[in-house]
Amino acid sequence: MDSKTFVAGLVDEMQALFAQLEDREALESESDGQVEIVTLLKLALTSELEASNVAAHWLPTTPEIDAKSVLAEQCADEMRHYNLILRRLEALGEDMTGFDATAHGPSPLHQYLRGLRGTVERIAAGPFACEAVAEVRNAQFIELCHALGDEETARLYEEIIQPEEVHHHRRGREILERYATTAEIQVRAAAAMRSSLAIADELKTLAEKTTGVHNVPVS
Repeated sequence: MDSKTFVAGLVDEMQALFAQLEDREALESESDGQVEIVTLLKLALTSELEASNVAAHWLPTTPEIDAKSVLAEQCADEMRHYNLILRRLEALGEDMTGFDATAHGPSPLHQYLRGLRGTVERIAAGPFACEAVAEVRNAQFIELCHALGDEETARLYEEIIQPEEVHHHRRGREILERYATTAEIQVRAAAAMRSSLAIADELKTLAEKTTGVHNVPVS
């Protein structure tokens, strides 16, 4: 299968999975039912920081310059998102002094991603899959913000965070189309994508709805 057809198939697979989510299901799954703007913003801090840290961890051992460029861009963007969200929480009246986004330790997804070695697997699981999940999560969050009258938070996501997450996913797709050119590589890329989706907090309630996503043990 040529690489563009293969990657298009992965996109279709993800979209079919996301279509099973109810209106706020990604938010409810991520927050254990605490669908509140402040709670979700604090969870987003952890997600942004972990995404930045993973990209930074991969950078030195990713030899392909184009893939390295994607990771460097994502690393910087996610860290900037972290600081924008932090400032938004402070504007909402939260005292963020001493807040530690890593207090609960690395998430299972963070541990899984850090353990990936090949560039195609890293891109498939990270920028390609995780940022696709982020796009769905953010769309639900934007709708929640509008529904609750928090237009400033909605604007932050609509104008800055969401477009950049979509950009990361698209850059990841380009890298996969460039390098996922053999059957063996395609098998590894598909497995990494599916494992990433299986671990993502935003999709954990889908484990009971589909046979396409399975829990993945993470050491």
